[in-house]
Amino acid sequence: MGLCDRQDRHAARKAVDLEMSWRPQYRSSKFRNVYGKVANREHCFDGIPITKNVHDNHFCAVNARFLAIVTESAGGGSFLVIPLEQTGRIEPNYPKVCGHQGNVLDIKWNPFIDNIIASCSEDTSVRIWEIPEGGLKRNMTEALLELHGHSRRVGLVEWHPTTNNILFSAGYDYKVLIWNLDVGEPVKMIDCHSDVILCMSFNTDGSLLTTTCKDKKLRVIEPRSGRVLQEASCKNHRVNRVVFLGNMKRLLTTGVSRWNTRQIALWDQEDLSMPLIEEEIDGLSGLLFPFYDADTHMLYLAGKGDGNIRYYEISTEKPFLSYLMEFRSPAPQKGLGVMPKHGLDVSACEVFRFYKLVTLKGLIEPISMIVPRRSDSYQEDIYPMTPGTEPALTPDEWLGGINRDPVLMSLKEGYKKSSKMVFKAPIKEKKSVVVNGIDLLENVPPRTENELLRMFFRQQDEIRRLKEELAQKDIRIRQLQLELKNLRNSPKNC
Repeated sequence: MGLCDRQDRHAARKAVDLEMSWRPQYRSSKFRNVYGKVANREHCFDGIPITKNVHDNHFCAVNARFLAIVTESAGGGSFLVIPLEQTGRIEPNYPKVCGHQGNVLDIKWNPFIDNIIASCSEDTSVRIWEIPEGGLKRNMTEALLELHGHSRRVGLVEWHPTTNNILFSAGYDYKVLIWNLDVGEPVKMIDCHSDVILCMSFNTDGSLLTTTCKDKKLRVIEPRSGRVLQEASCKNHRVNRVVFLGNMKRLLTTGVSRWNTRQIALWDQEDLSMPLIEEEIDGLSGLLFPFYDADTHMLYLAGKGDGNIRYYEISTEKPFLSYLMEFRSPAPQKGLGVMPKHGLDVSACEVFRFYKLVTLKGLIEPISMIVPRRSDSYQEDIYPMTPGTEPALTPDEWLGGINRDPVLMSLKEGYKKSSKMVFKAPIKEKKSVVVNGIDLLENVPPRTENELLRMFFRQQDEIRRLKEELAQKDIRIRQLQLELKNLRNSPKNC
């Protein structure tokens, strides 16, 4: 029996060793134990009438000073701008930015001037707003700049990551316009899409733009020329969102597989013929929003309509994508704003911060992603030099073909510094908007029956005015002809 027991124990040990050798080997990572911490209720923003619009955007933008949220409103579009320190319940009559005639579809803060925000709307316009020091004291209806160039509603706006005052807008007319805000005009038009553009993302220096589109294609574009460098027809992986993964020369897309499951795919930006990897996430139907932190190489996936945020670590070598953990919450999110790096609390080892929109509660809930550390000192290994608040290029330099990496800053010394840049709105005269030889404002068709009626009556008034002007000129011509005849028949001319 003793011999049999020893043989059994030896066989069992071999089986355990064999089983352990087949277990997945986890990479050692300093972000293995990152966890999400929800702010206390008194540090949330409550009583906010978050928009019920079903457009697939975040409806939220945040920087180190202000939180902006698109709100539900009757008769036009509006959004709130709240100073970050003004937490708690927001009064129902709190001042709004409410100059748009249609629903606001996207808002983005200028990365270099922290009181300048861009918005786009169903009214086909893009507007630039200057928020006063300390926030709004009354409703704001006059924008610094009104940018008209799209013939359909405008669904997306994105600031260039390294150049001051260059703004991209994507409309339902399938065009991307590049605006130089120094002159307040569109300077380039990207016209390579055959359907609605769903998402835009830049690489680190802004020399490349990637887009996803309803035509099921993923594109990498040189933005100044509008030339498509790479294109993928995604039939098995219907792409919704895309993000550049820093300087890794990789793209990550979220979408839907042929089995209608949520899926992510990793691509080589120089060869979109086939994804490097595809990974199924789950069977839920909500859109997956990707967020990438180039400093920590962490990818966050947040599902619209569910309360979970998964996070991964990205590497340049196989398996490329390493699952870390998942933040779980019962409250579904409509969208998420992301705090820029220089607005994080480095003393708490905070590496990322979301602002979660909970529509049912009218609540904006900050969620901090924290690396657990025992030391209170500055953790240089998790806070490398990061893009700061100073632009690397002027609009003329970038439009002239220059590319430059972002101006970096240290969070140890400079993360409380505010930008000294000031936005100066150009003086504009109303005129036609011509890009690539096409007048973008000519013959803009109405979108609704009411707009058609308004346009009809406006044209009738214009026709009536022109007829009256023509009749007056006819009378004046006849008077001048009589005067000329009298002069010829006068005795002096005989």
